Amino acid sequence: MAVQEARHGSERGGGLGAGQGAAHTGGCTCGDCPHGAREGHRRAVAAFLTKRDELASGQGLPAAVAHSASASRQWVSDELTQSADLVAERGRVDGEAWLGRLWRHTAYAVWGAVLTLLIVQALTAIGAGWTAARTAGLLAALVVAAGLTGAGYLHRARGGTLAPVVGDDNRLSTSRAMAAGWVLFVVYAVLVLVGQLAAASAHGKRDDLIAGLELARGAGVVTVVAVVCAIAVLVRRVVGLRVLGQRLQKVRADRPRAADLLTDDSGRGSFADIQYVVIGAVALVFAAVRLARRPEQLPDLPWGLALLVLVSAATYLAGKYAEGGRPVILSVVRSREAGDLDAPIRTGDDIEIRGAGFVPPGAQSADRLSRMVVRIGAVHVHVPLVPVPGGFSNPTDAVLTVPVPVDVEPGQVEVQVVTAAGVETNRCLIEVTD
Repeated sequence: MAVQEARHGSERGGGLGAGQGAAHTGGCTCGDCPHGAREGHRRAVAAFLTKRDELASGQGLPAAVAHSASASRQWVSDELTQSADLVAERGRVDGEAWLGRLWRHTAYAVWGAVLTLLIVQALTAIGAGWTAARTAGLLAALVVAAGLTGAGYLHRARGGTLAPVVGDDNRLSTSRAMAAGWVLFVVYAVLVLVGQLAAASAHGKRDDLIAGLELARGAGVVTVVAVVCAIAVLVRRVVGLRVLGQRLQKVRADRPRAADLLTDDSGRGSFADIQYVVIGAVALVFAAVRLARRPEQLPDLPWGLALLVLVSAATYLAGKYAEGGRPVILSVVRSREAGDLDAPIRTGDDIEIRGAGFVPPGAQSADRLSRMVVRIGAVHVHVPLVPVPGGFSNPTDAVLTVPVPVDVEPGQVEVQVVTAAGVETNRCLIEVTD
């Protein structure tokens, strides 16, 4: 390991100082450096998991706080919060570095698709012969690939070609991906017709190619493209308004993943997204086959298949309207340990806030959980992290346990939860006695 660090330092140009060497053990973003962003994030995650499991088993508690359950819990929560913040920072750096590297992979994928098209055309031309339509298709693919590569280079810091389909929450957007797929296909189909039109010499052949662009032949494809594009715009508007109205909780992801197209923000499979992607992809494959069979016109997508895509898009939009919901407090009770007597709520006691939606989808990590705050009267109480092997017992989506601070005046006091997404719950009154 020391040899690798020394070699890396010499490659960077003449050795590293003490400060540079310390920063180079996990926070840099140098290409394939073993101490780069990915390695730094991995180490931070491993250190956090080790600390969490040790604290969950009662190890590592200082003697000064071991005598008090509330003090030890607060000390553990603060330690885990600091470690989780480091993990989150390393994850952010890793995500940015990953996006910066992704544009090359997207460019390789685009040109790999062009090479695949060339191989397929060469194989299918055996016996049938090479035609002007095949040449037009290959040239159209080159034009589209060049445009995508150029756009990807301009947006290389945001994932290259995938930049337009990454949502505001740093996840791949299902609606944008479907719209982008159909738009690229239609652009390619039109370029194929343009290439054939440029190569056609006979007047009748040119008339047939122009007639291939008539709405009567491509009405199904045009309708599908119009609907999926409208769905992409409308979904962004709906999600934005619901977030601003605090009716939907959105937490930014560290980086986009392919699974985002089929799952919700928490990583669970979403029926609305899956059916939209599957049906749309099947229809797109059908349209591509029709274009290959009849390259002299826009693909004549049957109305039955087009209607199926429209129903799927409507289902996806309805799912976006139905998802989420504002977090709510149902009740607040005094937390009772085994052997405790029943008693009213006093300052210093723990209270259980019972409800739903306290943990937003995708906010199960410790750095997100530590941002949850409970307002008890005029005092803001950060929800303590209580570790258990493999996770946390507090906070959870349905129950939060927090202490009543001594600064709270006796009497009726309002309780309100502010989640990690910044969404506020309803207010609930509790009676605090001396």
